[in-house]
Amino acid sequence: MAKTGPSNSQLLSWALPCLPYAAIGLPLAVYLPHYYATYIGVDLGVVGSVFLAVRSIDIFFDPIVGWGMDRTRNRFGPYRTWITLGTPILAAAIWMIFMAARGVGRDYLFQWLLVLYLGFSITTLAQLAWGAVLAPQYDQRSRLYGWWQAFNILGVLIALFIPVAVDKLKLGDYGAGVRAMGWFIVVALPLTLLVNLLAVPEPRNVSARPHGALKAWVALFLRPTVRKVLWCDLFLGLAPGLTGTLLFFYFQSIKGFDQSQSQVFMAIYFVAGLLFAPFWSWLAMKLGKDRALQIASVVFAVFYAAVAFIPAGNFEIAAGALFLAGVPYAAGLLLTRAMMADVADEVRLDTGEDRMGLLFSFLSLTTKLGYAISVGSLVILEWSGFQEKLGRANPETAQWTLQALFIVLPTLLLLASAFVLQRYPLSPARHAEIRAELEARDAAA
Repeated sequence: MAKTGPSNSQLLSWALPCLPYAAIGLPLAVYLPHYYATYIGVDLGVVGSVFLAVRSIDIFFDPIVGWGMDRTRNRFGPYRTWITLGTPILAAAIWMIFMAARGVGRDYLFQWLLVLYLGFSITTLAQLAWGAVLAPQYDQRSRLYGWWQAFNILGVLIALFIPVAVDKLKLGDYGAGVRAMGWFIVVALPLTLLVNLLAVPEPRNVSARPHGALKAWVALFLRPTVRKVLWCDLFLGLAPGLTGTLLFFYFQSIKGFDQSQSQVFMAIYFVAGLLFAPFWSWLAMKLGKDRALQIASVVFAVFYAAVAFIPAGNFEIAAGALFLAGVPYAAGLLLTRAMMADVADEVRLDTGEDRMGLLFSFLSLTTKLGYAISVGSLVILEWSGFQEKLGRANPETAQWTLQALFIVLPTLLLLASAFVLQRYPLSPARHAEIRAELEARDAAA
């Protein structure tokens, strides 16, 4: 592929499925635990336990799916094949989860969440790996995953505004708003996939079929570049995961805002992330991906910690603080994905095997593990004696627990993500050497 990289129209087409994927991610992290606990009628502790159990199982899906992608060889292309297979699985599970009737229990939630996560693993992994072969050069990947993250945030905003629109237009209650999100996802999944398949090429890497020996998988984890990216991604998944899981509880029970105001704060947070996503792509091209991500993590920690000092009930200051906290939000997922694509090139040069799918599955594993742990915070919150209906009248122990989980722990995790990237070995110059060697070898094959 030419070094100019994919066109804007190709990037647009490739990024379109992020709209429904991200619209799934927001409810999974924010709405669905709250929805099943307060509207459907499942006990809060049971909801937290089920989400934690399903996400703990789901982390084993990703390496298996990634391994299967790396071994798939056909004319259609491995990533096009897998994303096509995963879409109907995901759509069916979305329908069952979002359209659930009041009174369904633990088993129903567990079974369909498991199917949902399987479909989600297949489709999102295929899209991520497809992007890495679509844009093979160092700076191209910062640009490509900048598009990816921008469309992810746009999808989050769509999902966020759907229940607000349902409420403001008096089209139904809280449950109707959640079901409307489900309708959007079910319709958007096949439509965006069709555009994806018709408009985006899938370049092929020249490589041997990878073997599946356990020692080969262990060898990947032992690479310094892989370990650093995975630790960073784990911390950057857990920190926003805690934010999403606990945001409504924090702003209603600690700061005294109502649910509609809390939804506005979340929208402001994601709008800031969308607006500044191109900046982090630009900074990565100027300084390198690892340096840009370190800067973003420290900025994120500082702005996020400042949220604790918002005066209770002051909407304007809270809105400004949430905007600042959202400025570095896009950098984490954007840059870790771009960095892992570079690592996959390093692995292919050293081993002769294309491990793109497997490496991205490791990255999905750490992200999901972070979000799984964050949902487990609901269990800790219940143990502390917290009850949503009490609001600011919750016991002092419960309020301190909520503040520690929502403010202190994410801030420390964000600083840790910057720390682990010290002495990151895969510089732009080193990656340019790797790409030159790969292209020379592929040309000779």
